[in-house]
Amino acid sequence: MSDEKPAREPIQEDARIDALEARLQAAREREEQRNRSQVKGADANYRSGNRALANLLGGIIGGLVIGFAVDALLDTAPWGLLVGLFLGTASAFRSIIQSAKTRPEDEAPRPDGKS
Repeated sequence: MSDEKPAREPIQEDARIDALEARLQAAREREEQRNRSQVKGADANYRSGNRALANLLGGIIGGLVIGFAVDALLDTAPWGLLVGLFLGTASAFRSIIQSAKTRPEDEAPRPDGKS
């Protein structure tokens, strides 16, 4: 290694670069805040979708189980299973239609704690 000084001195930090870095940092912070999710937890539409799915699956599976039990007790296979399936499906759709008639805001608890 030589002890000679380089022909050019290293460039010192320029005030414009510092200002640019500060502006970039501020822009990144604003962008992060803008992109941050505004909703805490699940919103009403997500909950109503989950409720509809649960009603549909519960109605169909419940109808199948009850129909299978009727078939096992009365030896009417496969009619009990089919009737249970159709009744469970009809019950599920009825429940979904009923819950679709209510608005999500009506289901949310009121700020004063009363239902």
